[in-house]
Amino acid sequence: MRIGVAGVGRIGTMHATNLAGLDRVDEVLLFDPVPGRAAQASAGLPGTKAVDDLDVLLGSVDGVLLATPTDTHPQMLRAAIGRGVPTLCEKPIASDVDEMAALVADVEKSGVEVLVGFQRRFDPAIHELNRRIRAGEVGDIYLVRAIGNDANPPDFSYLPGSGGIFRDLLIHDLDCVPWLVGEPVVEVYASGSVLVHQAFADADDVDNAVVVLKFAGGAHATLAGGRHDPVGYDHRIEVLGSKDSLAAGVDPRTPLTSLEPGGHVAGEDAYPGFPERFHRAYVNEMNLFTQVIRGEVANPSPARESLISLRLAVACERSRRSGKPVNIEGN
Repeated sequence: MRIGVAGVGRIGTMHATNLAGLDRVDEVLLFDPVPGRAAQASAGLPGTKAVDDLDVLLGSVDGVLLATPTDTHPQMLRAAIGRGVPTLCEKPIASDVDEMAALVADVEKSGVEVLVGFQRRFDPAIHELNRRIRAGEVGDIYLVRAIGNDANPPDFSYLPGSGGIFRDLLIHDLDCVPWLVGEPVVEVYASGSVLVHQAFADADDVDNAVVVLKFAGGAHATLAGGRHDPVGYDHRIEVLGSKDSLAAGVDPRTPLTSLEPGGHVAGEDAYPGFPERFHRAYVNEMNLFTQVIRGEVANPSPARESLISLRLAVACERSRRSGKPVNIEGN
């Protein structure tokens, strides 16, 4: 099997490395819009080869991963499905709701498998959490709590084009939590503050935010996200139900110290960033992508479902600015 990777920045290079490590992948072809960049990346990655044209890439592979800048995703994704090439596209596949809805319609009309790279869906612990919920082992869900904190803020030059904390940071849990609950969100309330650095305010954004989701069946979820955790990168999800209470993301590298006797103490090996925290998820994501290509498993992250998280992110921003809850219709 040959897999293409378009875009060899940090994320694309990580995916290419993981793909090259899979037994069923014979070769990974690399392409980047910046001349010479793919060749430079390939020189340090065994099992890869650089090509300098997207059409050549699409005509030579069994599947393609898109990790180019967001504004290139619609054009590149349409090119891939136009050639009938199964695609895994980094989130978001488009930057606004109308554009994404039109793109999703084109994807579904094509019949080509398109996965969206929401890595939490591929995390083994979160996957098991979802399995247990679907199997009825948790019972009726009462409450979901999710927290996601960066260890260090992103480069401030990134902020003006990031889309804001809800579309950039919290979008992952806005995808994952409704997927876990399995019910539509009917109301959103969000609040945020600038506590880390003035650069976030200058970009008309916040660096700490809290979201409350109300689901159709009455359960609630609280999502919290921040741009700085001095101990390390932290992501956890807790689900409290009528039969069990479960958590994902609590392990020896979680950057949290318990003050109870014998409790967990954060160590020097706390997760430094999301690539380390979700390493198993990213490897599993590549493996599942190859399985989807071969028709062995169903698509675990279809394009249409990415519309849900984007609509919720837009509603969160509206709520933050207005200070009022936002009702969600037709989610």
